[in-house]
Amino acid sequence: MMKGAVARRYAQALYEIAVAKGTLATLEEEIKGVALAVEGSAELQRVLYHPQVLPGQKKELLAALFADKISQESMNFLNLIVDKRREKYITGIAEEFVALANAARNTVTAKVTSAIELDEAAKQDILKVLAKISGKEVNPTFQVDPSLIGGVVVQIGDKVIDGSIKTRLATLKSRLMSKTS
Repeated sequence: MMKGAVARRYAQALYEIAVAKGTLATLEEEIKGVALAVEGSAELQRVLYHPQVLPGQKKELLAALFADKISQESMNFLNLIVDKRREKYITGIAEEFVALANAARNTVTAKVTSAIELDEAAKQDILKVLAKISGKEVNPTFQVDPSLIGGVVVQIGDKVIDGSIKTRLATLKSRLMSKTS
């Protein structure tokens, strides 16, 4: 609970700066890039998250890694995070920031998982339905999970629409088991 509240607070502050300066898209891409870099490197996490590494050393490391790749606003924000000892929240802050930016653009992200690779026509049909359901523009990611057997599972925010054969079979099994006992 605390992690989400901290991430939301920092993301909201960065969002307000981005809106005021008109750099929403730029800061969004930069903070997502930094979060991906941190997520993808166990060594970077070890240094950033270690309490005995001094804030100055962490700032130097971040500057060496990102100074020529991100704006001064983003670099200042990272320095603030280090000063406040909130390095562990970078990924959460990025997620919350993207959510705020998406809300401002009337966009929602959707994760669509199917049993087989979907062709372009099927993807477009799913997007039309999701746009109608959500009332927003949909930014999808598609992935394949053969364990679903058939059908699709869609996650939009905290809602899950499960139309997979795997789930239907599990539901059928539990119904049959409850009737026999």
